[in-house]
Amino acid sequence: MVTFTEALTTHRLVAIVRSDDPRTAVTTLFEAGIRLVEISLTSPNALKTIADLAPDLPADAWLGVGTIRTAADITDAKSAGATFAVSPATTTAVRASIEANLPILAGVLTPTEIETALSYGATALKLFPASLGGVDYLKALRAPFPDVPFVPVGGVGVAEAVAYLQAGAVAVGVGSPLMGTSLSGLADRAKHLLDTIGTAT
Repeated sequence: MVTFTEALTTHRLVAIVRSDDPRTAVTTLFEAGIRLVEISLTSPNALKTIADLAPDLPADAWLGVGTIRTAADITDAKSAGATFAVSPATTTAVRASIEANLPILAGVLTPTEIETALSYGATALKLFPASLGGVDYLKALRAPFPDVPFVPVGGVGVAEAVAYLQAGAVAVGVGSPLMGTSLSGLADRAKHLLDTIGTAT
């Protein structure tokens, strides 16, 4: 199986699910061709949904737990069968995730947080909230950190996704612009996003 970093580089998109019906959302996203899906712990029954879906994931799919903040969250995510974790910040959860052999996308914003997350062993770095500095901020960060796998998240829509990828992001995380206000049309939105990301070079 490919590594988490290789999956990010190949697929270039992490779909972020915050939904009252995460099971339907995840299933729809996988069927539409998205291969990395994160269910936020703020979604009802997030861990149960992961536990139910994990045994039957597509062979090349990754199902993660988002909004990880503590070492206990990592334990719960691992027990549920998650294949990666995502944190909003660089906390002790990052180190706990690495110790648990669970790849983690660690939330960072500043250079100091980037160095801290890297020292903890973070697999890749979630630049959050990306909208605060935009594409120019990512470009500025990549000057001293050219080899760091950044994944901008927060305020990333279709147009922004392409711009971030063209600026050197390894992947992007997209939530609300993909999920919309209802699950109706989710498959079409997912396919459109995948097609658009495919144009980024």
